[in-house]
Amino acid sequence: DLQICQHRAPTCCTKKMEESYQAAVRRERTQSIQALNFELKYMIVGHITTFQEAFESLLRFAENHTSSLFETAYRPMAKEAAEPVKELFTDISLYILGAETTVESAVLRFFDSLFPLVYSRLINPGITDLSEDYTECLRLTRQDINPFGRYSKNMVTELSKSLWASRMLSQALSLGIEVINTTEHAALTKECSKALVKMQYCPHCQGLTLIRPCIGYCLNVMRGCLASVSELDAQWREYISTLEYLTNEMAASHDLEIALTGIRNSINEAILHAQLNGPQLSATVDKVCGQPKQQEENLSSDSIVQVKEVTETQTFVMAHASLSNKRREFINYMKRSRTFYASIAERLCDGDLVMRDSSTCWNGEDVV
Repeated sequence: DLQICQHRAPTCCTKKMEESYQAAVRRERTQSIQALNFELKYMIVGHITTFQEAFESLLRFAENHTSSLFETAYRPMAKEAAEPVKELFTDISLYILGAETTVESAVLRFFDSLFPLVYSRLINPGITDLSEDYTECLRLTRQDINPFGRYSKNMVTELSKSLWASRMLSQALSLGIEVINTTEHAALTKECSKALVKMQYCPHCQGLTLIRPCIGYCLNVMRGCLASVSELDAQWREYISTLEYLTNEMAASHDLEIALTGIRNSINEAILHAQLNGPQLSATVDKVCGQPKQQEENLSSDSIVQVKEVTETQTFVMAHASLSNKRREFINYMKRSRTFYASIAERLCDGDLVMRDSSTCWNGEDVV
């Protein structure tokens, strides 16, 4: 009653043993594919971790770097500016990690929150009554009177260029893990299980426990079993090319490190622009939002302070040069894995599974 290991000679197998063999080949094949995938998956997971750690470190530095602008140059609004700065960097982080948000909405939301502070603390420092309605009116007016000139839009453009590649790379790495996990657990068809039993275990039914499959026979069986997996070859090659492109984009002129550390300077230029145009802005705001309460002694609004260049930026960029090296190492490794899915049958037939250095091997029917 044997279904797979049918042979003219006497046999020491039963139908139940054949079923056990089918379970064994399914388990073994999953384990061998997992072993092949391990190094590749380890590299991608490692790079995701490195990328996220470096990115969080960059964000923390850039946030502190930006906050220090308010503490050193715009002290009257430093405390109130802390929350909008924190929100801006949280939004940037969420964008890179794939959230449904845009760089433009994050930056413009920040400048909407910043304008009431700049207006009431720097342009008109005598304002005492900053009610919720008046603050909201200032926020809405910002969109119409554009107090920060071209600087807010420039900041959107610069950040969008550099953060886009980082966002795409982050999503692409996650996709790579998903593909590998899916192929690891690809179910074997019944025909494949039977072919594998015939190749690996049918010799046992005749007492030939040391004989192994012929290399050509193994390749035919494995290619048949893994036809659906090897069909990924073209897409995998395309995927590696995309990773290479994104890595080059990140390393190009729109570098993530430079863009994030440049946020401080962009905000400073925007605030200076608003202060220089203070009288015109006040006249427009008074028409739209009305006149707020003032202190009797109005403080001078000519409090434009130039910010000293922060020397630590250079050190910071040098410290993150290692991130560029890690990107390069990673992409070189991934390029070597270009043929991963095309050569999976050859790699599974390598090693102990087949007979290489002997004149005899199993061809599915007999010892040859």
